Amino acid sequence: QLRLVESGGGLVQAGGSLRLSCAASGRPFSLYTMGWFRQAPGKEREFVATITWSGANIYYADSVKGRFTISKDNAKRTVYLQMNILKPEDTAIYYCAADDSRRATVLLGEYDFWGQGTQVTVSS
Repeated sequence: QLRLVESGGGLVQAGGSLRLSCAASGRPFSLYTMGWFRQAPGKEREFVATITWSGANIYYADSVKGRFTISKDNAKRTVYLQMNILKPEDTAIYYCAADDSRRATVLLGEYDFWGQGTQVTVSS
C-alpha cells in the first residue's frame, strides 16, 4: 500500500502562486508515476499533470500548461505542483495519485493510489 498526503492548498488571489506537496509513505516511492488531478464543484475529476518515475516524461493539461510545474524528489518521497498565475477557474480540490505502471498516463482510472485532496481557492 502507498499512502499519499497532500498539503499546501489555500486561498490566493488571481495571479498569485501556490505550491502543493504530496508526501508518500509505504512502498518504494521511486517506482511510481505520479499525477495531480483536480475536481471543481459539480464537475468531473480531471487530469492536471503527470511525471514518470524517472522524471523523464512530464505532461500537462492544456489548461495549465505554462503556468503549472510538476516535479518529484525521490529522496524526500514527495511530488510537487508549483502553480503560478492562478485563475479563479483553477479553484478545485487537488488530488495526488500514484500509478505503478511506470508509464505516463492522463487517465484517472490508471492510478492505483490517491490522497485525500487539498482545497485550492482562487479569488478574483
